[in-house]
Amino acid sequence: MKKAPLFMEIISGSSLFSSIDEADVRAILDCLGAYQQHYAKNTFVFIADTPLTSAIPVGVLLSGRVHLIQDDFWGNRSIIAQVEPGGLLGEAFACGELRRLPVSALAVEASDMLLVDYKRILTLCSSVCVFHSRLISNMIHILAEHNIRLLQKIEHITRRTTREKLRSYLSSQALRAGNSRFDIPFNRQELADYLGVDRSALSSELGKMRDEGLLQFDRNHFVLEPFSKPG
Repeated sequence: MKKAPLFMEIISGSSLFSSIDEADVRAILDCLGAYQQHYAKNTFVFIADTPLTSAIPVGVLLSGRVHLIQDDFWGNRSIIAQVEPGGLLGEAFACGELRRLPVSALAVEASDMLLVDYKRILTLCSSVCVFHSRLISNMIHILAEHNIRLLQKIEHITRRTTREKLRSYLSSQALRAGNSRFDIPFNRQELADYLGVDRSALSSELGKMRDEGLLQFDRNHFVLEPFSKPG
């Protein structure tokens, strides 16, 4: 597999290969027909509404950042999710056997990806690879985890006001970090696109919340005040 050893720590740490030793991961990559692909910054990994004439591969991001996005007729962008190194891309679409892709994937940084044929994950190989049952189990857990994250995002974006959306999102990030001090993975425009709000309105609301003593921030670093009352 081309250049894979350069990223073996990321590959082995990926949820797709959870509970499989690194030496065994190296062996199973050949079984899966894995290969590596590089994407320059601001290039598409795949584009929404593209007809699928063959099964799309499942990708494990090795470096960089990728956004799953949707653009409407007028060019307004919504960020559905962000994929970071070790995360999976395209697994839901591959397993769903769709005829057209419902979203686009954009490399917002120069990115490297490991690509595997998901059908090889679900089908026992001729050598009856002992790791396939673990791969299938891992894939099920990954799909379940992504569904939970989408439900959490729905909770954020269905709040009525920009402030309520911000409070919901920032609260979830603090709980995830286990600390009132944490970094978020988005810049201001990306956060606005993720929450489905206007960037200016978001920046204005953050300023108001800071002035009211509800939080402090420096770029993507936030500090929440634990005893603040809802606005």
